Amino acid sequence: METKVYQTDQLQAAAEKLKKGELIAFPTETVYGLGANALLPAAVKQVFAVKGRPSDNPLIVTVADFAMVKDYVDNFHPLTQKIVETYWPGPLTLIFTIKKDSLPAVVTGGLSTAAFRMPANKKTRELIALAGVPLVGPSANTSGKPSPTTSEHVYHDLKGKIAGIVDDGAAQIGLESTVLDLSDHTKAPVILRPGAITQEELTQTLGVAVTLDKHLVSESEAPKAPGMKYKHYAPDTKVLLVKNGDWEKAKAWVKENHLRSGVLAGPSISEEMRYDTACVFMYSQDTPKSAAKGLFAGLRALDDKALDLDVILAEVYPEEGIGAAYMNRLKKSANQQYFSAEK
Repeated sequence: METKVYQTDQLQAAAEKLKKGELIAFPTETVYGLGANALLPAAVKQVFAVKGRPSDNPLIVTVADFAMVKDYVDNFHPLTQKIVETYWPGPLTLIFTIKKDSLPAVVTGGLSTAAFRMPANKKTRELIALAGVPLVGPSANTSGKPSPTTSEHVYHDLKGKIAGIVDDGAAQIGLESTVLDLSDHTKAPVILRPGAITQEELTQTLGVAVTLDKHLVSESEAPKAPGMKYKHYAPDTKVLLVKNGDWEKAKAWVKENHLRSGVLAGPSISEEMRYDTACVFMYSQDTPKSAAKGLFAGLRALDDKALDLDVILAEVYPEEGIGAAYMNRLKKSANQQYFSAEK
């Protein structure tokens, strides 16, 4: 199959492919999504096959506007209107209890709930409107690997497997959306996956204590949102998290063991480690926001087979604000492993 790269003035042609049940990757402000007609089970099953994604992992339904959500949900959490008016379009996914059998079970993972998102990217909202149907929109990459933040990342992973990619440049945020559970009307909203819209911001805006669900989903439990159950975001190269006081020890460990190491960090640590490591991917600033934007691109760059690295050493940030989202993804990419001087 030839994978065509569509420019943003070719949306009608891409929409026609979606109507027919073919797969088209699309840009968002967070990461690139893999689009398929959410109402065609055969098309949705192709998404699982192309990504190698577990079938019990539910898919986010991407919509052009809030009116499209109302086709599938008729009983909303009391805070829904305020949330939608404040944060949509934007990097926030909302989980609602849906009308019975309104969406295919392959989309919901067999649950009575579904996740919906209206992205900030205008071209993608236009694409959905032209297709006339909601789209499933998981990250457009091989399942478990770092998410794609450019059309080139998508092409690398899915060339020859999907009909096309709508190219609208690099994602502005670089991490997937915050997922907020609104399915229980008797409780305050719960964050199932942290993102750019933070727990602190939601709590302040809504005037209720929004909590972050940190429990690990068991093998027998169906996850309510993507990224809760399976190892995610992991390159083939081993990743180790390095705490701020351990970089000199990590440098010595790499040298003593004759390892080819890569460093994924902000300017301060990158400059410190530059001459003692094989290569560096440097975030633009020493901030969690900059780290979040560069994380997936950095993991992909350092995982290049030509570099032949033994290990990637990654900078950690405090788990607050967008740092919580950054660390959520980074910990999963490293399988929760930190550098230790005893290694």
